[in-house]
Amino acid sequence: MSQYVKPSNDHSHGLADGGRLRPIVRWDDDVMHIVTRPVERFDDDLRTLVRDMFATMEAANGVGLAAPQVGVDLAVFVYDCPDDDQVIHRGIVCNPEVELPTGRNRVLETSDEGCLSWPGAYQPLARPDKVICRGLDINGDPVELHGTGYLARCFQHETDHLNGVVFGDRLSGRSRRLLDQQKESLAHFYPADWPVTPKGRQDDEGARSV
Repeated sequence: MSQYVKPSNDHSHGLADGGRLRPIVRWDDDVMHIVTRPVERFDDDLRTLVRDMFATMEAANGVGLAAPQVGVDLAVFVYDCPDDDQVIHRGIVCNPEVELPTGRNRVLETSDEGCLSWPGAYQPLARPDKVICRGLDINGDPVELHGTGYLARCFQHETDHLNGVVFGDRLSGRSRRLLDQQKESLAHFYPADWPVTPKGRQDDEGARSV
């Protein structure tokens, strides 16, 4: 990807640093296919989880990470992702709801999509190119975020996770088979507790997933 500018929309509340790495759960795990519990307690346990999610996302070279991806069935995700103007946005959303454009405002953008919970595999997927994501921040205060480009894709992808949906569920049968084949062919690069144990060497180390 191109070089992004320094984050100018940072809503991480100082939680983007100081976390510990947690293993990333694969799609095979049941937690990836259930609707998560809403966040009701905005306490130190939630802050610890969010710190760990930021650390894990960074170590895995990701742009978004949902709580089920670290084995927690809680409706919260973190992101550190560029928008259509290559400006990076960073933050936390609890209990998110995504509003998609309709009618003439609905424009689908097809782009390769990947997932940290199915590492190394990518397939094209069409999604709306802009969205509004509403939810709560780490303190339980309302947030409304406008996403374009890759950031819009990130908001949709992570909110899907919190509803028990993985992006492979949205692919055609043929594309899903290709995705699974890619994942299996690269599985030996990713230890079971990745990114706690770093991945092995491969050519496309610049690729990023959500």
